[in-house]
Amino acid sequence: MGKNLVEKILGAHLVSGELVPGSEIAIRIDQTLTQDATGTMAFLQFESMGLDRAKAELAVSYVDHNTIQVGYENADDHAYLRSVAQRYGVVFSKPGNGICHQLHIERFGKPGKTLLGSDSHTPMGGGVGMIAIGAGGIDVAVAMGGGAFYLTSPKVTLVRLSGTMQKGVSAKDVILKLLSILGTNGNVGTMIEYGGPGIDSLDLPSRATIANMGAELGVTASVFPSDEVTRQFLAAQLRPNDWTPLAADPDANYERIIEIDLNTLEPHIACPHSPGNIATVASLAGTKVNQVLFGSCTNSSYRDLCTVALLLRGKHVHPEVEVGLAPGSRQVVVMLSRDGLLGELVASGVRILENACGFCIGNHMSPASNAVSLRTNNRNFEGRSGTKSAQVYLVSPETAAAAALTGVITDPRTLADIPAVPAPERYTVDDALFLFRETAGQGVPDTPIVRGPNIGAVPSGQPLPAKLDGIAAIKVGDKITTDHIMPAGARLKYRSNVPAYAKFVFEDVDSTFYDRSSANRDAGHHNVIIAGESYGQGSSREHAALCPMYLGVKAVIAKSIERIHCANLINFGIIPFVFDDPSAYDTIAENDQIVIDDLHAVINDTKGQATIRNLTKGSSFTATVALSDRQKTLLLHGGLLAAVAKGAI
Repeated sequence: MGKNLVEKILGAHLVSGELVPGSEIAIRIDQTLTQDATGTMAFLQFESMGLDRAKAELAVSYVDHNTIQVGYENADDHAYLRSVAQRYGVVFSKPGNGICHQLHIERFGKPGKTLLGSDSHTPMGGGVGMIAIGAGGIDVAVAMGGGAFYLTSPKVTLVRLSGTMQKGVSAKDVILKLLSILGTNGNVGTMIEYGGPGIDSLDLPSRATIANMGAELGVTASVFPSDEVTRQFLAAQLRPNDWTPLAADPDANYERIIEIDLNTLEPHIACPHSPGNIATVASLAGTKVNQVLFGSCTNSSYRDLCTVALLLRGKHVHPEVEVGLAPGSRQVVVMLSRDGLLGELVASGVRILENACGFCIGNHMSPASNAVSLRTNNRNFEGRSGTKSAQVYLVSPETAAAAALTGVITDPRTLADIPAVPAPERYTVDDALFLFRETAGQGVPDTPIVRGPNIGAVPSGQPLPAKLDGIAAIKVGDKITTDHIMPAGARLKYRSNVPAYAKFVFEDVDSTFYDRSSANRDAGHHNVIIAGESYGQGSSREHAALCPMYLGVKAVIAKSIERIHCANLINFGIIPFVFDDPSAYDTIAENDQIVIDDLHAVINDTKGQATIRNLTKGSSFTATVALSDRQKTLLLHGGLLAAVAKGAI
């Protein structure tokens, strides 16, 4: 039996374990990336490990999330990140250079390599033939130091594409179609591989868009073959020697095969408030639109924004629609300017925004109350835009441009003269805003680390108690995202100061959580979170585990927990239990007293099943935690940092 792409890349990087779906494996990580919203904590954790330098083949620190500098906090964090990068041999991407995933595809991604990033959309690297995985910052810190990354050996699903997309249909519609098939949960432990004759018609930015939003499926990674399209892209980026051909064997085996016919694909749209709430654009045609935003790591490439510029050229956006555009990188800006298209966009009434994540994480361009906002980014969780009442839809650049012109949701296939943007023979390359490339992997040991007043210490977890004496501090429903747990937007400026950031845990769900959980902790009780399906979906933001740990949370009991968040919980000493009988969720109320008598026995037991007593209700139920031996060690010691400090791993 031949091997698929996933097996080939993982097999070449296997450190321990076997490629048997469901078992734990460890892989070598070639490249790491961090961004400023998660990178400050990742580097504080890296420092605490006492290593002299970054030892991965390549480590890059990007500043792209909190680039709005109102107050000193963000600027202080940027100064810290710059100094720590220079000291430890990390490449530093200055603010204004662009969005980490777009930049990494342009300048560093290599077929067949592994990439671990402290951002959930790191899988975008799969567009260039990498196994690229999002993880918590602490896992990235370990990988930066040369340590292995542990994950569940995946099941592999092949998405076989055939045909060619009609004009007005693009890569965003492919991944939205797949989301309509697979949904946003139930895909944990899976990697997606793309193949079939239809991939030949997808340029590399289109492949990157599709791989990027694999994060919304909840899969670990998505990967495309490295073929002639890949070779031409890398050559155009002046990196021809980085190309390696890579393809699945003809007789490769897959857990599941999904067929998508590009010939019949039509424009799709993700409706509020989930990337998995999919409809066709035609079914919503005529819906009034108040705001249109182009950009984010998903759709901010030269291909995407050139398409938008050509659609808007010589026209004016609808007078009742606010339109903004955020390029993905400086390269994209320079090329649009060179082609005369930046001026065309401004002339059409588009506001040009910074090359940053900005509007996607609610840092600016929040819509008006109850406004309908069409966006080309990847997430439309309630309130993520900064306006809780806004109705945010996710669409392709073509669909967004059609709405910008007409003022209503419009099928872009109805527009005349939809442009085809050929892949450039040569991209404009200027790496001046990548600092410390000459000392990458070596560092400058005598570099002083800049620590402003917002840079705090990393809290260390406490060893697991013998008994859980818990209070159900909060009960939440299904699809609670890491944005619900730890709000982004303006709150992200506290990311380096856990005591300050912890004040906002569950702020938009229950504003009293901080006071109640603090009181429980101070009274000697452990806090327990009760949750429904797909708890912790969305961002890789490890603060969604770190800040609850600081507030005394020792366990989450949920119907299901998403992959990255589950790993983050364990890394910070919080037990991720799953109800054996989901109906037990209905028997628990907020403030119920929850007890597990012999916690160590539960963790060490092969089955990991706990009998949990609800003293308030006089009832009991069972829940299970599935752990590897390594994860048991982490929980018993109070998390990864505590285990490393004690030499336990």
